[in-house]
Amino acid sequence: MNRFLAILPFVGFLFLLGCGGPKSGDSCNVSGYICSSETEALECRQNQWRTLPCRGGLGCSESAGTIRCDTSANVAGDNCALSAEGRGLCRADGLAVLECRLGVLVETETCRACSASGSQIACQK
Repeated sequence: MNRFLAILPFVGFLFLLGCGGPKSGDSCNVSGYICSSETEALECRQNQWRTLPCRGGLGCSESAGTIRCDTSANVAGDNCALSAEGRGLCRADGLAVLECRLGVLVETETCRACSASGSQIACQK
C-alpha cells in the first residue's frame, strides 16, 4: 500500500501533463487556430503556437469546426493572425486605425471618427 501512495503523485503528474491543451510557445505542425480560453486563441504559425487576444465582447468561440476570435477591442501591440496581415480595424474608441503588420497590431492613423464597412476602413480626419 505504501508503494502505491509513493507513486501516486508521479502518476497524477503524468495524467495532468497529458490533459492540458497546447500553450503559447509549444511546437505544432498543423495550420489553423484553436480557442485556448474564452478570451484567447492560439494560431500555429511557423511551427509554434502563438497567442492571439480576443478582447471583443464575443471572445473566442468555436462553432461547426470554425474558430471565431473577436478582435474588435484589441489594442496596439496585440498579436494578430496571419490571415489579418495588412488588414486594418478601428480602435475600440473609434479614434484610430490599427493595422496588422508582421504579426502585431500597429496604430497607423488617428481620426476624428473611424468606421468599418466589410473590409474597408474609413478614417475621417
